[in-house]
Amino acid sequence: MELQRRAPDGVALTALGRDRADLSDPAACAAAIAEAGADVVINAAAYTAVDKAEQEEALAVVVNGDAPAAMARAAAEKGVPFLQVSTDYVFDGSGEAPWTPAAPTGPRGAYGRSKLAGEEGVRAVGGVHAILRTSWVFSAHGGNFVKTMLRLGAERERLSVVGDQIGGPTAAADIADALLTIAAALHAGKDATGIYHFCGAPDVSWADFAREIFTQAGLGPTVEDIPTSAWPTPALRPANSRMDCSAVEAVFGIVRPDWRESLKDVLTEVGEMNDEHP
Repeated sequence: MELQRRAPDGVALTALGRDRADLSDPAACAAAIAEAGADVVINAAAYTAVDKAEQEEALAVVVNGDAPAAMARAAAEKGVPFLQVSTDYVFDGSGEAPWTPAAPTGPRGAYGRSKLAGEEGVRAVGGVHAILRTSWVFSAHGGNFVKTMLRLGAERERLSVVGDQIGGPTAAADIADALLTIAAALHAGKDATGIYHFCGAPDVSWADFAREIFTQAGLGPTVEDIPTSAWPTPALRPANSRMDCSAVEAVFGIVRPDWRESLKDVLTEVGEMNDEHP
């Protein structure tokens, strides 16, 4: 959705829905690309149910691993660049230093393993490509942390939120802008195949992210920081999701956006949606 909304004038963007590109059917996705007249292919879809993936790893690997590889191969055969969105979950989340694109991977759960399989599949094809790892994605649409906090913040006076996981919240609109910038550069012939990191700044904990959401939304619950151990989930979350985004700035001129400013836009859109559908 954000890619369609953010596409600049003069750029025709065709978005394929599940009816035409079901990622659980990699061959069908590859066929759709082979039949299309695209100059660049962007895969922004994925199996993102992190906890559910622990029980559905085979499906997650097909959607996040096999399908991107098949699509990258189809794009390479047509001689067009392929962009793949990936995640901080490919790392083990240890330490406190920001992860660089070249840092050793070590996913701790099924979701991360499936996304890493997609990265490896895309790279193995050998075509022109860019893999963009991001983190903590939020928008006015779908299920995400901001939407959850808005709901809970309106219902409760006190909330316990994990305070020992650190990362960079990233608005979906900002990711779309980054992808479109990279796509234009690769289409223009820039020799920039590789893996890049992109996320919002500054790095914060989930608890501090929640506080900013409540402040901007005018909600008043008190936020209590709790350790990850007090909020067990089927899938292990990275404690350290800090990402070194210097390469994407150096190569494409894309700077880390201030997620607090992007949050304002998302909250405005949420409010407009609520006004339309009270």
